[in-house]
Amino acid sequence: MSDFVADWGPLWGTVASIGQILGFMVVLLLSLAFLLLLDRKVWAAVQLRKGPNVVGAFGLLQSFADFIKFVLKEIVVPAGADRPLFLMAPLVTFVLAFIAWAVVPVAPGWVISDLNVGILYIFAISSLGVYGIIVGGWASNSKYPFLGSLRSAAQMVSYEVSIGFVIVTVLVMAGSMNLSEIVVAQSGGFWNWHVLSFDMLPWPAFVVTIPMFFIFFISALAETNRPPFDLPEAESELVAGYQVEYSSTPYLLFMIGEYLNIVLMCALMTVLFLGGWHAPIEVVPFTWVPPVFWFALKALFLFFMFAMVKALVPRYRYDQLMRLGWKVFLPTSLAAVALMGIAVAYSNAS
Repeated sequence: MSDFVADWGPLWGTVASIGQILGFMVVLLLSLAFLLLLDRKVWAAVQLRKGPNVVGAFGLLQSFADFIKFVLKEIVVPAGADRPLFLMAPLVTFVLAFIAWAVVPVAPGWVISDLNVGILYIFAISSLGVYGIIVGGWASNSKYPFLGSLRSAAQMVSYEVSIGFVIVTVLVMAGSMNLSEIVVAQSGGFWNWHVLSFDMLPWPAFVVTIPMFFIFFISALAETNRPPFDLPEAESELVAGYQVEYSSTPYLLFMIGEYLNIVLMCALMTVLFLGGWHAPIEVVPFTWVPPVFWFALKALFLFFMFAMVKALVPRYRYDQLMRLGWKVFLPTSLAAVALMGIAVAYSNAS
């Protein structure tokens, strides 16, 4: 028996890891289908419409019908386009959106790779995601997608800076770049809205974390090209942005990648600010509920807020978008990093 374990143990471990990854991908894709339906239903409800309600009960199968339609349609590549790059760009966006989830903990021990530098990993993957958009616009061999890809890349890079400084404030508080440890540091029911374990701080931590939460939320809208910051896809300005020449499965891959990034931002806000898998109040009967339920519920609430913003807030002009990112969010988040660093240094010295 020991010889069998020695010979086949590593292989079974690899198979189990692959099975875990595939299972996580299937659950994530199924969840994405219903989140997309929720997005459309919320938008319809705000406009006093029913939304999707024909395919399946209450329209529950609408996303699957759309998926089949996209898969069965013919892939059209424009004449003069760089065919290999044209087809590779949406695949890059899709793959990078998936692998960013590898370090996100949804429950105690429920994480594909519990990296000690998980935040740096997410920074790296999100930075690479810009390439899929730029290559998609450039390979289309048309000025409109190319302009849309440049505007989208500029927008993503601009708001990644403020998101990075917001995350640094939480890292300074938790003293770790491991996402699981950041969640563990928020045990006790206060999450990152209060002092938590930082009893030596001269002021409650929510003085910084509440503004940082809202800056992160708004920056996440711009980072994922969501309304009111969907300028690269504004029909009245650039037809449909970097993806105007795409159809069928490549277009579907772009859309799945975009929605995966949206849900990733909801998950990151849950981990950094809302206590992750912790219950709102860690007392019975809240502690009887599986931790993954609390994580999913918080992420679902944040996605609902994304949908409400899409339905209620008018679109910004491009100059307003850039002014907000560089002249408001960047100085505010940078000041918050300095303030939190001074406070933690003071607490350690005390």
